[in-house]
Amino acid sequence: MDGSLGSLFSSALWTAIGGVLPILLAATLVGLAMGILQTATSIQEQTLSFLPKILVVLFVSLFWGTTLFSPLLKLASDIFGNLESFIK
Repeated sequence: MDGSLGSLFSSALWTAIGGVLPILLAATLVGLAMGILQTATSIQEQTLSFLPKILVVLFVSLFWGTTLFSPLLKLASDIFGNLESFIK
């Protein structure tokens, strides 16, 4: 594997992690809070926590989506801009 191709894969992996991690953390925290609330109130409905998690993921994606995914767009631009060097 070429050194530049390896660094490309590494930066792509870290860019993907950086873009998805805040959304996953928000959904995890809401799921944990809903689980604690369900335990405290003795509600055993499994589908009750889905709507708050969906709303939080939607909220984070809408309000911080450009900030979270702008590095992904930059990476894609760099890949397509340097495509000739990866083909050779």
